[in-house]
Parts: sequence; C-alpha cells; structure tokens
Amino acid sequence: MNWSRVAENLAAAIPASALHPAVRRWLDAPENASARVAVGLSGGVDSVALLLLLWAHWPERRGRLLALHFNHRLRGAASAGDARFCAALCRALGIELVAGTWVDRPAGGDVSEGAARAARHTFFNAQLGRRRVSTLCTGHHRDDLAETFFMRLARGAGTAGLAAPRPVHAQPALRRLVLRPLLNLDKAALAGALRAAGGRWREDASNASETHLRNRVRAALVPAWRDSAAEPGREALGGLALSRELLEEDDDALESWVDRVTRMDARGGLALRPLAGLPRAIVRRAVRRWLESTPVCTDLNRKGFNALLDLVVSGRPGARHSLGAGHFALRGRTRLTCVRA
Repeated sequence: MNWSRVAENLAAAIPASALHPAVRRWLDAPENASARVAVGLSGGVDSVALLLLLWAHWPERRGRLLALHFNHRLRGAASAGDARFCAALCRALGIELVAGTWVDRPAGGDVSEGAARAARHTFFNAQLGRRRVSTLCTGHHRDDLAETFFMRLARGAGTAGLAAPRPVHAQPALRRLVLRPLLNLDKAALAGALRAAGGRWREDASNASETHLRNRVRAALVPAWRDSAAEPGREALGGLALSRELLEEDDDALESWVDRVTRMDARGGLALRPLAGLPRAIVRRAVRRWLESTPVCTDLNRKGFNALLDLVVSGRPGARHSLGAGHFALRGRTRLTCVRA
C-alpha cells in the first residue's frame, strides 16, 4: 500500500482547519517548532488517521514524529497482527516506532479496562521519558467525548471530569502535554474519509464485548441518545462538544479563583481565613489541593472527603477528621493541618 498517497488523500478530505484549533495553535507556534511529538498508535481507525494527518499537514515535523504501540496481548494472534500492521505503516512513512508488550499481564479471565490502560500509560511514560519527548498526541474524537461524558456522569463527576478529554491537556506531574487534534471529528467521518483515501486499519473485536462499561455505553447508550436527541439543524455530538468546551472554560475560571485564595505555609498547613465565606465549590477545590499536598496516602472515599469539607466549612477549632494511614486533619483557628494519630 502506498501510505504516502493515502496520507495526501486523507489530508485533502480532512484539511488542517478541521482539526481542533487549540491543537493547531500549539503545533504552529514557533516556540514549539523543534519539539518532538509522539503518537499513540493502536492500529485502529482513529490513531491511523491521526498519524497520517500529522504526517501530511506538518511535513516539517515528519523526521521528529515518534509512534508508540503497546501490545496488550488480549486477543492472541490479532494483537500480534496489530503490531505488524503498525510497524509496516511507520516503515512506509519513515516514522520511528517503539513497540512494547504487556509481559506481566494478569493470567486468565477478563482484564479490566483500567488495568490495561494503566499498563499502556506506564509503557508510554517510560518511552517518552527515555527519549525526552514531552508531547503526546492521541486519537480521541467526538464519539470518545460522549462515552467519557456519560461514564463520568454516572460516577458523579464535576466540571473537571466532565470537561475531559481536553484538546490540550497539561500534566505537570509528568512534565507532559497531551494533544487531541481529532476532538472536532466523528468516528464515522474519520472512517469514511480514510476508506475513501484508500487506507485501511485494524478492528479490535473486543470492542464488541459487553464486559467493559465503555463498550456498553458505546454500543447502547450513545446511539440511543443520538437518535432521541436528533433535531433538524442540530447534531447531538456537536452539542456535547460545545458543552465540553464551556465546562472547560468554567473549570479554568474556578481553578484561577482557587489559585488566588489557596495559601499553604512551609509546614503544609492550609490557611482558612482566605476561604471564609467563599462558595463551597471553591473551598472544595482548595481542600483537595491541600489533601494532595500532604505526605499521606489517604484512602478517603467521597463520603469521607465531604465530611472533611464540612469540618473546614463549619467545624470548630480543635475538631479533627481521620485521613487514614495513621493521620488526621486538624482544624485550628486559622489553619488546617495534617497530624499523626
């Protein structure tokens, strides 16, 4: 297969202007011109289309693209076929490919989606760190937005969770930036364009399984919601994508407010006076930041965290709340501190 021609055909069908503008701004910024960019490549339609579009629309970056493929070993020969397909694609485009295998995969039974994702991210993080690459592109599209939204809605997520996945997502702890150029596009549009361009991809048969929540949401909930929400001149996925953008704006505004009122001293205490009288949403975020800064590996569930929040908002000085691991949160008159039991 002439993958260069496929990439050019696909780029003609999906111009750079169709990709998310926030990602385009980052890729086009002069200060980012020399940055290496890695692409998570599974062999599916979304990641294949992403790699081809980056190769075609930013030819000056071709020599600095890095593809990462992780074989989860969940589908036997089919998984090995995915790896061979990705190797052939990258070889044809002159792109460096680093492939990994889940060597210590749990034996027997169904492997959870979370465990597979964690193993893949561990591989990605190791390879990016080894090569000093700080930017990773993933093939998330608008269908993924819907699936993630409904999954997080069922778990009671707030604005931060419902605004995910973001087109440009900084991960300070990893010193990494995740770019998602395809968030403006539907999976069906990507598949149609890639097929018309003469390309092909690998289908993951496990996506038809109802074992994982995401698969059930993808197969049953999202199609039913799209059909029931359809109106003349209005497309459900487009509306959800707009809601995600607005939630991101709201979340950024709240985080900016929290930045201004969160004060922690050298001993890790959270100043309470700047939080007095503020909306509970702001205090919640400030307390969560404080909790994440403590040296305690807390096992607080949602109920426990809300009890801690109540302590901060209306508790009396001297009151304390267990954080687990032999530590307590102690509410003083002016500070919230972490103390040993």
